Amino acid sequence: MSLYSAKIRLASILAGLGIAAIFTLIVLAIARYFYGTSLSLGFISIILIFVLILDIVQYLIGPYLIGRAFRTREVTGADPQYQWLLDTVQEVCTANNQEMPKVFIAGVPFPNAFAYGSILAGRRLAVTAGLIQILDRDEVKAVIAHEVGHLRHHDVALLMAIGIIPTIIFYLGYSLIFSGGGGRNQNSGYSMLIAIALIAVSFVFNIMILGVNRLRESYADLNSVTVQNGPEKLQTALAKIVSYTPPGVKARRSQSNSSFTNMLMITDPVNGERKDYRTLLNEWKVAKVSILSSIFSNHPHPARRIQALEKIKQRSQ
Repeated sequence: MSLYSAKIRLASILAGLGIAAIFTLIVLAIARYFYGTSLSLGFISIILIFVLILDIVQYLIGPYLIGRAFRTREVTGADPQYQWLLDTVQEVCTANNQEMPKVFIAGVPFPNAFAYGSILAGRRLAVTAGLIQILDRDEVKAVIAHEVGHLRHHDVALLMAIGIIPTIIFYLGYSLIFSGGGGRNQNSGYSMLIAIALIAVSFVFNIMILGVNRLRESYADLNSVTVQNGPEKLQTALAKIVSYTPPGVKARRSQSNSSFTNMLMITDPVNGERKDYRTLLNEWKVAKVSILSSIFSNHPHPARRIQALEKIKQRSQ
């Protein structure tokens, strides 16, 4: 593991732990203010168990909901049309010392790919019908290397563990608005202020989770080095995906209306650019991108990804 990849992995893990810790402190502070609850080990355990149950439920049923939303169907050895895809996934998994996941074709027209799964559903890797139509097989292999990187890093579980936190904080604030606070502190003015603050904090947490996902995607990009000419082929694949993803398509938005599923994708499925992919690639290689330009994005700016892959490509030559 290179120093750069180690830094990205450590940053994503620490960020995830930090988000979980801050969330726990917020819930404890609210309970103490409104109900005077002491910070006993038992009470802390109840809160952690509650959040854990929500995470587990999302983790277990999430793959089935995703599969239904994207109309996925499993590819098997009995399907000669996609035998090459199974062989490609197997080759990449062997190079990464990973077990073969279940492979799916998502019956949607826009190009993309994603890795997901759970203990019940098993590890899964899906590519869309639109992706197969626009990429050559070497580019598909580089995309698969990226997705296998997610499975190798176990970062989907990290995303699921923290992804529900902003929603919980938002509904805590929402419920306080209509409950008047309750408990021993009946000052409705303070309750309203705390409720508004919680809703604002939920948006801050969402920004933090977007940052974790950008780290997650950057780390998976590095895994393209495990296949021949992977960084260069992934550059081209990313440019083609963005170029062939029409911006503002209503049907695609309805299929990708979950911010969580959008974060699973190799690129944001609702952000496309109507330019030739070669033009995009050349522009991104020299673009200067501000850190703040992607603060509200669930994926790194394409220029940052292309430039990072360019450095990896040059080091491997």
